[in-house]
Formats: sequence, C-alpha cells, structure tokens
Amino acid sequence: MLNPPAILVIDDEQIIRDGCQRILSKDGIRVETASDGNTGLGALNEDNFQVVLLDLKMPGVSGMEVLNRIREINPEIIVIVITGYATVESAVEAMKEGAYDFISKPFTPDQLRSVVKRALEKIALEEEAKRLRRERERNLQDIANEKSRIKTIIHCMADGVIVTDRENKIVLINPAATRIFSIDDADLNGKILSSCVKDEKLNQLIEGFFIGECSYSAISQEIMVGRDKKIFLRAHAAPVKSEEGEILGSVIVFEDITYLKELDRMKSDFVSMVSHELRTPLTAVDQQLSVILEGITGEISEKQKEILCRAKARNKELMNMIKNLLDLSQIESGKIIQYKEPIDLNGLLSKIVSLMRSQALERGIILEFEPYDPLPLIDADVNNMEGVFTNLVNNAIRYTLQGGRVTIKSGVKGEYVKVEVIDTGIGIAQEDLPKIFDKFYRVKTAQTRNIMGSGLGLSIVKGIIEAHLGLIEVESELGKGTTFTVFLPIKS
Repeated sequence: MLNPPAILVIDDEQIIRDGCQRILSKDGIRVETASDGNTGLGALNEDNFQVVLLDLKMPGVSGMEVLNRIREINPEIIVIVITGYATVESAVEAMKEGAYDFISKPFTPDQLRSVVKRALEKIALEEEAKRLRRERERNLQDIANEKSRIKTIIHCMADGVIVTDRENKIVLINPAATRIFSIDDADLNGKILSSCVKDEKLNQLIEGFFIGECSYSAISQEIMVGRDKKIFLRAHAAPVKSEEGEILGSVIVFEDITYLKELDRMKSDFVSMVSHELRTPLTAVDQQLSVILEGITGEISEKQKEILCRAKARNKELMNMIKNLLDLSQIESGKIIQYKEPIDLNGLLSKIVSLMRSQALERGIILEFEPYDPLPLIDADVNNMEGVFTNLVNNAIRYTLQGGRVTIKSGVKGEYVKVEVIDTGIGIAQEDLPKIFDKFYRVKTAQTRNIMGSGLGLSIVKGIIEAHLGLIEVESELGKGTTFTVFLPIKS
C-alpha cells in the first residue's frame, strides 16, 4: 500500500496551522505543523515531506530564509507560500526563489485543497516522468547490451551468417561468411544478397519471402561456391518478422559441408571397390556349388544336397546385397541413369504383374493391375523403372499374408504419372515410416523375422525415382496394409 502524501505547515498563527491540518487530513493527507522557521527546518531534516505550506511573515527566521534553506535540504520539495499582510510582489519574489505557488490569507477550504491538489499532481507527474525516463534508459541499455551480445555471438559462429533487410540488401555479415565467399564485408554495405551469393535458385526463394510468393517458414538448400576449390554449403534461410507478422528481412546461415561430401565420396568409393572385389569370388563359389549340385563331381546324398542348397541360397543373398551396394554407389555418383527413353508404364507394369503372378499364387495372394488409359509417356531408364516396380511389388507380396490382395494402379496427377502399389499386408508402424527409406533399415517384428533382405531395396528405389525428378510417398496402418505411391514427370 502506498504511503499517503505528507505536508508540513510552517506558520506562526495557530488557527492557520490547525485549519490546514483539519481540512487536508480529511483528504487522506498526513499533515504536520511547525510554529516557526527553525522548528520547521528541524522537522524537514527528520521526515520526508512532499509539500510545505510556508508563511512569509514570521518572527525570527523569515519565510524567505526558510525557503532558501529548503532548497538546500531538498530542491524537489514543493513550497506553497502563504501571504497575508505581505504584498503580491513578495509572493512573486518567493516564486522567483523557487516557490511553486502562493495562497493569500484569508483562504477558503476549497482554495487550500485546490492549490495543494495542483502541487500533488505536479509531484505525481514528475514521478511518472522519472519512471518513464528510467525505463527508457534501461531499455536503451538493454537494447545496447543485447545488440552487443548478438553481434558477439554471430561473429564467433563458425557458420557463415548473413542478415538482409526487406529490400534483400545485406545489413549484417559475420567473418565466417566473408571467409566462405572470399569477400570484404566493407564492400557489401547496402548491396543486395545476389552480389555475394550467386546461387540463383536460393536467391529466388529468399526474394519470395518479400513478395509473398513463398509459403515456407524456412528454406534449406545445398549450394556450391568457389572455382579453383569447390566448397559445398547447406544454406538455412528464414524470414525475420515483426510482432505483427510483417516481414522485415531474412537471415541465412551457411554451414560448410564440404568435408561431409568428401567423406560420403570416400565411403561410396570404398563400398564400390569392395563390392566389385567380392562379386568375383562369390560368383565362383556359386558356380562351384552348382557343379556339385548337378552331380558332375559325383553323387551326393539328400542331406548334402539340402546343405548345399542352403549355402547356394545364402550366397545368392550376398550377391544381391553386393548388387544393391553397387546400385547405391551409382545413385550417389549420379550414374544410375544410363539411358532415357519414352516409356509406357502400363506396358511395363503389365509385364511385371505377369511375371510375379505365379509368386503371388504360391502364397495364396491375389495380384491385380488396374491401368489408367490413356496413360501419358514418361522419359526414364527402362531397366531402372523395371527394378523400382519389381522391388515394390515383390515387397508387397512378401509382407502380405495368405488370402490377401496386392493391387497396382496407374493414373495421372497434375504433371505427373502416378503409380500406386497397394497391399492388404501386415502394415508398418507410424514410428517406422520416416525410416523405411534409410539404408540398411528393416522393420523388426515377429512377423518380419523370417523375411530375408538387406534393407537397401527401398533406399535404392527412392534414389532412382529422385534421379528421375520424381517422388515416392508411403501410407500404412498396422494390420490393414501399405500403399506406396510413385510420381514420375510426364514426358515433355
């Protein structure tokens, strides 16, 4: 609870002192009195008063002298001069010495209340002004400190940072960015982003922030800079918005991923080399097993034949894994597409369904094809497309229980040919869906324990489709089935 305002009345007339105390106390004001100047000055030294009602004509220390002493004790105390026998000129002189206002004897209660109210309002306004001044100074200091901290953090970041305004002009760039782009930050004041970052697609996406053509809240894209020495960067860009949602600029963080690209290349080279080296001896092992199983080297017992057949099956799995690793190596090196030609997917899918129908029947599964006619042609490598849809249909059959159904549907969506591979199989848990295209990832459940595989098939499928500028999506529900949807661009 706030303390009530305190007023000191200094007057040699008892009636004035008592009257002021009685009138002002009713308004919730604490009123103290003093009969002469010395007593009043003593009270001011011992207590905090906001307002002093001071009589100019008093015996002993005069009112003018008391006024001057009050200025020395506390210049913020408001002094209201009480004049009676003195002239108006005396009151004016007192106001020149620092008095706030005056009131003439005799005065009414309303006149006293009015002059005191103005004084208290002045005190309240001055306090509010001080508070606002302190708040502003604190805010300015906070802003200065925050700006200094942000600048220090940005300048110490290993990643490059560029901040632009709403006109896409550079307003801040850290040393890491100047080093990455081999530029001097002093030369970039007021220049647009494209003068530093030459990637046309990234610049268009960032410009889309400001012209309302981009619905994304952030952008992530790989770019390459440098001529003599290539540097690979991952650029993360986002708009900077005001509290009202207005776009004020953008911030772009450039992460150097050159070493990751180099590691990935070395890994791919290693996998390719090892796979090539393994394929020859495994082919020889497969041939020798076939020679023995055919009885060329002599008769073998049923038990021996069973063991050799299992060995040959495992050897075949190893050779398939090596083939998949080589395919992955080609995808990562950008060499998976050997030859593009116009393809009618309906014909290709019909051929795959015919070849795999016997496999489906052996498992008691209905395999059907629902073509969309006429289906536009696509430009693609026919071997790649055959591998993609053979893999998807084979997976659908393997993960569907007896009595189930696998349906392949072709269609058109916008500028893409759409192919759906739908099964009524065991389904995939929602937490596993984001991982099924990862290399070597396999869903592990009691139902999939006996299904063999390397975990590379879907990764290869995704790589081939993306190499053809397409897209693959998956939807699934446990116990109800899975749908893989492939989108491939229609031939121009």
